[in-house]
Amino acid sequence: MVVAFVFFVVAILAGLYWVFIRRWFLRWGASEEDLDRAMRGDDLIKAPIYTATLAVTISARPEFIWPWLVQMGYRRGGLYSYDWLDRLFGYLDGPSTDVILLQHQQLRPGDEIPIGRGVGFPVRVVYPPRALVLGGEADGAAWVWQFGLYPLGAERTRLVSRNAVRTPATWGAWCFLRVIEPAAFLMTRRMLLGIKRRAEGLGRQSLVASR
Repeated sequence: MVVAFVFFVVAILAGLYWVFIRRWFLRWGASEEDLDRAMRGDDLIKAPIYTATLAVTISARPEFIWPWLVQMGYRRGGLYSYDWLDRLFGYLDGPSTDVILLQHQQLRPGDEIPIGRGVGFPVRVVYPPRALVLGGEADGAAWVWQFGLYPLGAERTRLVSRNAVRTPATWGAWCFLRVIEPAAFLMTRRMLLGIKRRAEGLGRQSLVASR
């Protein structure tokens, strides 16, 4: 009887998570327009089994947001997320910067954005100041991470992040994705808010900064 009750409670909690909580963090901040819009890297991955579209409105024009995206990375601008976690796991060696670094403003398809531990994000599409697409393949899995900048009038912009992943159809791959989904949401949400803070509060004053 006790086992049945515990199973029932676990099933209810799992259902609530899957229907409500998971749905919320897979589309945090995104409007229906954001979810439906075609982005430049959508055609780089076919039949993804995981997608997440997150968005935030920034009170700045795309050209004041773009430099923060271009300079991301290890020993570059950082990741603008929870720096202490990124440093703990070796993805950063210092805090994310609050200034634009002129030496890291050139990015082309085929480049790689380093994220520490000897790995990086391959750059697939660079379309300034509107779209940055990262993506790669390994061990039968493929992923794409897109950033899109969409003006809202003269002084506001939607910054949209879209992740898509395709993995082999195995139980292990399915479980792995379920584990990393909440972490990916937390880190990406923090990144978007970190870019928003920098672009709104410091971006215009620091376009000529360097270190």
